[in-house]
Parts: sequence; C-alpha cells; structure tokens
Amino acid sequence: MSAFERRQWEWENATAGAIAGFATVAAMHPLDVVRTRFAVNDGRLTNLPSYKNTAHAIFTITRLEGLKGLYAGFYPAVLGSTVSWGLYFLFYGRAKQRYSKNGTHTLSPGLHLAAAAEAGALVSFCTNPIWLIKTRLQLETPLHQSRPYSGLYDALRTILKEEGWCALYRGITPSLFLVSHGAIQFMVYEELRKFVVDFKSKEKGKTPKTDVKLLVRLLEDLSEILRMWIDSVDFAAIGASSKLAAILMTYPFQVIRARLQQRPNHDGIPRYVDTWHVVKETARFEGFRGFYKGITPSILKNLPAASITFIVYENVLNLLKIKRNY
Repeated sequence: MSAFERRQWEWENATAGAIAGFATVAAMHPLDVVRTRFAVNDGRLTNLPSYKNTAHAIFTITRLEGLKGLYAGFYPAVLGSTVSWGLYFLFYGRAKQRYSKNGTHTLSPGLHLAAAAEAGALVSFCTNPIWLIKTRLQLETPLHQSRPYSGLYDALRTILKEEGWCALYRGITPSLFLVSHGAIQFMVYEELRKFVVDFKSKEKGKTPKTDVKLLVRLLEDLSEILRMWIDSVDFAAIGASSKLAAILMTYPFQVIRARLQQRPNHDGIPRYVDTWHVVKETARFEGFRGFYKGITPSILKNLPAASITFIVYENVLNLLKIKRNY
C-alpha cells in the first residue's frame, strides 16, 4: 500500500466513523440523558428528581421538561461523538496499519486490543472537555439551584471563569480506564467479524462467478471481497454483542466519571474530590449496585447504537472504496 493510498484509507476510516457517530447520537440521546441522571443519583442529592425505572424517567422528563429535557446536552453530545468516532477510527486504523507492518502481517487479538487502547487514550485527552459539558447540561433540571448554562459556549465560558481550565479535565482518570471499553469492544468485534467472514467464506466455497471482474476492481484483496458478503444483520449482531461485553465489564467507570463531572455546589466545592473518593462513597452508601446505576438505559441505548454505528461505518467505508476505485 503506497503512502497516498494509506492516507486515503485513513481518511475514509475517519469519515465513516464520524458519520456513524452522528447517526448514533441522534437516535439514542434521550436514553443517554436518563443514564446520566441515574448514574449520579446516589439518593442524597436534592437537585435531581428520583425515577423508578427507565420508562418512568422518560415519561417524567417529557412531562416536566419537554423535548428540551430529553435532548439536554445534545449539541456537545453530537460534537463529542462525531469527533470521538472520527478520531477513534482514524487512530485505530493507523495503529492497526503500524502493528500489521502496513498490512503485511495478520493482527493477533492482543494487537487488536493494543491498537484500540492506544486510539481510546488519545481520543480521551482530545474530548474530555466536551463530555464534561455534556454531562453537566444533562443534569440541569427544574430542581437545579445554580444558574443554568444557556448552551455549550456559555457552559465552557462559565467553567473556565469559575473553576479554571483544569476543571475541563475532571473525570479524565476514569475516562482513561474507560479506554478498556473501546478496546474490549473492538477486540470482540474484530474477532467475531473474522469468525463470520471465515464462516461465510467456507459456506460459499468459491468467489461467485458473476461480476468477478467488478469485485476485483472494487476491492483490493480477498479479505475485502469476503467482507462484502457480510450484510447489515451481521454487522448489527456483531456490533451489539461486542458492545454488551464491553458495557458489563466497564460500566462502573462511567458512573465514577459522571459523578466527578457534576457541577460544584454553591460554595464552589465539588461533591467528589477525586476518583478514589467516588469509589469509597459509592461503596459505603450504595454498595456494589451503586456502580451499576443506570445500566439498563445504557444497555437499551448502546446495543442498538453499536449496531447502527457499525452498520453505518462498514457501509460508508464500502461506498467510499467503491467511489475511490472509479
């Protein structure tokens, strides 16, 4: 693969990832609002309403806050997700190219994990301020006692003025631990995808006779031809399965991060000092279940979201490759 082709491949990965991220957020944002509010509610807060379950939360938010409440923090969520997925696929693609010696070696599960972890760490440093603002906007309710942020820019300006730029990186420690989420998800995704490709290649036997020349022109090697046989149902199932594995293993870090990123009290003192403080307080007052608060809306949001993301990603990537070959 030439340097030009490699740069073009990286651009295609970044574009496909960005479009996939936007589609995901637009469809699933209300469930993310519910997840965030469940995650930070330790039963001792007075500025957040209590919800019985996910359905009750959606109904209550709709009744009291309207569509605006369900889509609180939507703009930073769109920005963060689009930038995150775009950068993630870009960094992940570059890492895979480097570890595979520009495609000359097959990557092991360990190298897939390393590539995903490297990409996740870089993305965390780039996007933590966006996620912090999104979390704070999602937690603003009619019960909130501080002056509400009017939007993304006002939130950024207020945080810098009242708390300093370091506040934008509150929650970066659990965010770095959450790198394992993406690493696990992509490792499972790649391995399941490889299994499906191998299974379908054995099932089909040989390359179909029809349009062989066209397929050869469109795709560079046999692995890409085999990938074309995977349809959207396969992408959906593989994406959802890999996401479920990642959620179950890493969800406590999401709870810790959300609690760290809450807006400080009236006196300017944060509710939690650091990651260890969150762990101690959560374990003390809520036990093991406290680390999994909000996991139901998280699963409801992320499983379909992962399916949508990988369907869009794989199909956009194929469309860009088809366009390139013409």
